[in-house]
Amino acid sequence: MKILMVLTSHAELGNTGKKTGFWLEEFAAPYYVFKDAGAEVVLASPAGGQPPLDPKSDLPEFQTALTARFKADQDAQDALSQTVKLETVSQEAFDTVFYPGGHGPLWDLAESATSIALIESFDRAGKPVAFVCHAPGVLRKVTAKTGALLIKGRHVTGFTNSEEEAVELTHVVPFLIEDTFIAAGAHYQKGADWMPFVVEDGNLVTGQNPASSEAVAVALLKKLNNESSMSH
Repeated sequence: MKILMVLTSHAELGNTGKKTGFWLEEFAAPYYVFKDAGAEVVLASPAGGQPPLDPKSDLPEFQTALTARFKADQDAQDALSQTVKLETVSQEAFDTVFYPGGHGPLWDLAESATSIALIESFDRAGKPVAFVCHAPGVLRKVTAKTGALLIKGRHVTGFTNSEEEAVELTHVVPFLIEDTFIAAGAHYQKGADWMPFVVEDGNLVTGQNPASSEAVAVALLKKLNNESSMSH
């Protein structure tokens, strides 16, 4: 089982002068769910190398058992510091792809032709794809083979307007996921703010917020295991 994880390379939080990037828990939790299941995990980002960590996600109140495990795991830190360039990976080499969030992806991955084409390639191959928190935003311009937006008519979730309001970034982000998904004709669903909430629709798995990251990874693994048992 080979899993691709795609991280942001974007570090600037709009024009606030503050930093952003990927959210630590949204990387660490799925990473260990996959590793503990015996998967081979490859990390990629648009620029390659060390992706920027959202400094806020490193604050004490956002630490979990799995972020602590990451901080004690030199191999994982080394792997993260050497992400391969996104343009060098192809869907054919992997069983699935997972995108952790943080605000960074809204700027780079959502607009990346390479990322869009990669997700479309996984979709055409019938392989499951998963996104958590802000990462569902990278689906904004991804199309289905019909030419319609991939999320149109699909059940999805992602960081809510009220959660964005709570972190006071409503007017900083390039777009709001909830509004964008609804406007695109998606069946956008949400649970309570900051509580785990995962939506599955065929091969598409989305999670609402950082607390959903482990559950999204578990749901994704379940899909992979079902597929492999069906194909044997």
